[in-house]
Amino acid sequence: MVKRKGFPEFGEIVIVSVTQITPYSAMCKLEEYPGKEGMIHISEVSGKWVRDIRKFVKPNKNYVVKVMGVDEAKGHIALSLKRVSKIDRTRKMQIYKREQKAEKILEKIAKKQKMTLDKVYEEIGFQLQEKFGEIFNAFDLASKSSEVLTGRGIQPKWAKIIHEIAKENIQRKKIKIRAELDIKSYSGDGIDQIKNFLNNLTNKYGVNIKYISAPKYSVEIVSENPKIAKKELKENLNAAISNIKECEASFKIIGE
Repeated sequence: MVKRKGFPEFGEIVIVSVTQITPYSAMCKLEEYPGKEGMIHISEVSGKWVRDIRKFVKPNKNYVVKVMGVDEAKGHIALSLKRVSKIDRTRKMQIYKREQKAEKILEKIAKKQKMTLDKVYEEIGFQLQEKFGEIFNAFDLASKSSEVLTGRGIQPKWAKIIHEIAKENIQRKKIKIRAELDIKSYSGDGIDQIKNFLNNLTNKYGVNIKYISAPKYSVEIVSENPKIAKKELKENLNAAISNIKECEASFKIIGE
């Protein structure tokens, strides 16, 4: 179960599970805050008049709600279902799924350090939430370098452990960026010139080239950052074309 420390803040979007329903309210367990409970009053269930609250909330079902009030002394948390937009609901579920993935990585850290998951949360998990907003964000950045952690005050010991395990477990989605290249030559050795041009393009810039049909070729590059990759592909093709002789060449990025 994904955990957060203390109480939620006013205005925070949280996930709850309905534990009890009365004619005028729904009692909920906050999924991310162990031991914390809140209440959705019937007036905060829907934007329209509610005759029967049970038509809008069901026992043991999860809902995305907004925190409308927190009384830490009394342990009271007021919640609203109707004040959560569709965008907020979608975003929260995406964050929650990322944090579930992050918790699985935390479990691996706990196993490696021969600690309980609760202990790892106390030692480093809550600190990562405080510094990075989400534990997954911390792992994502740490998978590239441990310095991003130490730069924000994480102890070098933990930074090294997190970097090693995050690098093994964070899978980055790679995107193909493709350009359609037109190249023609009117000289006697035009075929050889085109071959040399394509070979140099592959060797220098690491692109993958496929023949479509004369005079068209597909030029592909794979990257984790499509925006940067698209810019680099344009720059590389422009640089290569500017150096060719006795050939005419142009290109367009597919998908623009």
